[in-house]
Amino acid sequence: IFYTGNATIALNVDAVAATHLTPCNLKLGGKSPMIANLKCNLELAVKRTIRGKLTNCGQVRSIPLHAGSRIFVQSSIYDEFLAKFTEKSRVLKVGDPFATDSYQGPQMSQIQYHVRDFFVSLNRQQGATVHLGGEHHGTEGFFIQPAIFTDTTPDMRIVQEEIFGPVNVIIKFEDEEANDTMYCLASAVFSKDINCALTIAHRLQAGTAWVNCVNQLHANIPFGGFRQSGIGRELGEYALKNYTAVKAVHVNLGHTMNELFSATAFSASLCCSNHSMKEFDTNCVRGINPNKRTLFLVRMYMYICIHIA
Repeated sequence: IFYTGNATIALNVDAVAATHLTPCNLKLGGKSPMIANLKCNLELAVKRTIRGKLTNCGQVRSIPLHAGSRIFVQSSIYDEFLAKFTEKSRVLKVGDPFATDSYQGPQMSQIQYHVRDFFVSLNRQQGATVHLGGEHHGTEGFFIQPAIFTDTTPDMRIVQEEIFGPVNVIIKFEDEEANDTMYCLASAVFSKDINCALTIAHRLQAGTAWVNCVNQLHANIPFGGFRQSGIGRELGEYALKNYTAVKAVHVNLGHTMNELFSATAFSASLCCSNHSMKEFDTNCVRGINPNKRTLFLVRMYMYICIHIA
């Protein structure tokens, strides 16, 4: 069973599937961080953060900057980052998504439109500072302006929960601690010091970490999360394994079991594991008693052992 949605429903799906021993691949929530440290390219970090944040109007779970996800900026560059981020967000045009000059379209539904309103109002009541927007845009449709909040606390719902909309939470930090959330889907790190960025990426508890970029998905690289972000992976070899099962077929063509598991057979299997099948056929059998050769074939996760006289 492959499911994409919220964790509450996923728990029910998994529980029912367990009664039939049916495996599940669950792609759930995300509330992952973007981190900009003092060594980052500030212009690049601001530009790509905005681009990632407003993809599909902030309604994409897999983006580390989506839905009010946490944007951590080191204290020494915090004021400059906030000023640039606010300035660039202010001039973005909200309007018809088919218009060439529009940067952000509407929310996907009236429900989502009001959910975003709820979180914006709640944030104000809890004492967060509003630097931009959060207001309705126009008199028709579900258009809203991007919102930027600061002065939040770690326990605020806007910091911990998903909000599918153009809501930004910018948090000042001194050190790179960003794992205090139940979601661990994706993350992004901006820094000119690649070693530093990789160290931070390694420490972040997230299924995907982007360095100096966002939203880079490739068919050969697995994507998925930990904790409440789900189990299993999409894309890459790991995803293909979800659709397969391991099967072993042992064929005895008249020899005893002792012969099947002889040292000669073990040597042949090791040789096969380090060569292509063609190389195995021509090279791996050299030096092995031609009357007792064991051929190991590996095809689509099916392991076949055939003893050939």
